Amino acid sequence: MLTAFKVFSALVALLHFGFLVLEMFLWATPFGMKVFRLSENEAQITKILAQNQGLYNGFLATGIVYGLVTGDLRVIVLFLIFVAIAGVYGGVTASSRIIYIQALPALMTLTIGLFL
Repeated sequence: MLTAFKVFSALVALLHFGFLVLEMFLWATPFGMKVFRLSENEAQITKILAQNQGLYNGFLATGIVYGLVTGDLRVIVLFLIFVAIAGVYGGVTASSRIIYIQALPALMTLTIGLFL
């Protein structure tokens, strides 16, 4: 179970590093606009906000990786909780897709962690 927890935690971190790239660097590109369903005007207006959001996603991923590298499961759990809260909040305030893309993987990983 510990191995599964670590693997799923690493996948959540990888997702969030991907979000960092999408939000910080690809937001106003054709690919980013397609992913986030934005017009060019919307992408340009919100680009700085998205970059800030991407930075936070990078912090979440880094926290999980730190926990994995140090072997501190409490750190991993803490950052998975942060991810889940951010995902639920984003799902309620921005797009319900965020619950499935961000919160659900973190919650599934936390569920695996309950069996450690």
